[in-house]
Amino acid sequence: MNKLFTLLTATICVAIIATFAVAETKGPDEIKFTPKFGTVTFNHVAHQGRADCATCHHTGDYTQCKSCHGVDENAPKSKVAFHNLCKDCHKESQKGPNKCKECHIK
Repeated sequence: MNKLFTLLTATICVAIIATFAVAETKGPDEIKFTPKFGTVTFNHVAHQGRADCATCHHTGDYTQCKSCHGVDENAPKSKVAFHNLCKDCHKESQKGPNKCKECHIK
């Protein structure tokens, strides 16, 4: 099941990055992730005004995660990377959801 979640997350990541690559704008207003714990709706446009693209996209380039991370077994899994990035920023800014059910909606 963990491999399925990783594959699903990677597929979503590729789809999002492909969208950015062809879009002339700064990406979609909203992005939905569908992990087994419940759908996460990410308000992309709201976050664009709060941080530089490189805060989340590392180099600012909209490429596949594996373009930088490859198939390195030491690279964080998508779930871990998203949780660390989102939760750490929310804790630091003291804004935004930090509990599972505040993001994951069944």
